[in-house]
Amino acid sequence: MGFLFTHAGGSGATQHIALLVALGLLFVIGLTTKGDRFATSSNMVTILSLAAVVGVITVGMTFVIIGGGIDLSVGAIMALSSVWATTVATQDTGLFGMLFTAIVVGLVCGLLNGVLIAFGGLVAFIVTLAVSVSARGLAEQISDRKSQLVEVDGFLKIAENKYFGIPMHVYLFLVVVVVGWIVLNRTTFGRRTFAVGGNPEAARLAGINVRLHTCLLYVVSGLCCGIAAIMLTAQANTGASTHGQLYELDAIAAVVIGGTLLTGGFGSVVGSILGVLVFTTIQDLFILNNLASPIQQIAKGVIIIAVLLIQRWGGVRRRVNA
Repeated sequence: MGFLFTHAGGSGATQHIALLVALGLLFVIGLTTKGDRFATSSNMVTILSLAAVVGVITVGMTFVIIGGGIDLSVGAIMALSSVWATTVATQDTGLFGMLFTAIVVGLVCGLLNGVLIAFGGLVAFIVTLAVSVSARGLAEQISDRKSQLVEVDGFLKIAENKYFGIPMHVYLFLVVVVVGWIVLNRTTFGRRTFAVGGNPEAARLAGINVRLHTCLLYVVSGLCCGIAAIMLTAQANTGASTHGQLYELDAIAAVVIGGTLLTGGFGSVVGSILGVLVFTTIQDLFILNNLASPIQQIAKGVIIIAVLLIQRWGGVRRRVNA
């Protein structure tokens, strides 16, 4: 079955190098324009903090896209998880009750996506869009469109506590990245993810339960949403139905420029996280230079289109050379 398990090999390494070069150029720009503020340890921590929440959901999105799917509901699931975890009833249960609620809400929403797509035979784009709308609406209904303040001190410490000058939620982000990398590259689950995304029929003939595995990929994405909701809620000190707006687009963009193919079967967690860092560094540079956010969105769009064109050109060259 080895031929089924396509992964980020030589061309993936090339993509990583290209992203590292891009990060290097962004750092040069930062040093040139705002060297006194950019090249500081506190600003590096700020970049990591900005990357943490989107980075966590990007790990889950990487699994889904490599497996041949897409998830447009991650931002809304985060919002629902944050709202449900910060209701008065949930906060009365204490820190662990809040953590448990956020994770369970994410898992249940991910499971719902997975069941409808894998076993219901519905299109992932439509299902996750519908779940996004429903989850956001439910979050508004529960919170009455109001922000819910976090009253549990232990929960707030997730963002406030620092070790060696780095907030706890950044360490949580790094743990998710490391675990995601290990699962994708060193376990049977990861190899099956590449197989299902690369050729579902061949994977089925090789004995892989494609439906079950596809369902589990969306559960992984939901789990990442629950973890990200905890981090964002702790940072914002509130649970709100507006949390996670357009985060799904940021996650997909990071996955794409990280080298993961939207057609599935090829990609890496490392590439996706490098993509997150590229976009986060751009965001930091725009903030430091007081540039308008619409220009930042335009820059993101141009980068995504450029990467897609490069991927398509590279794919054509590989087919011609073959």
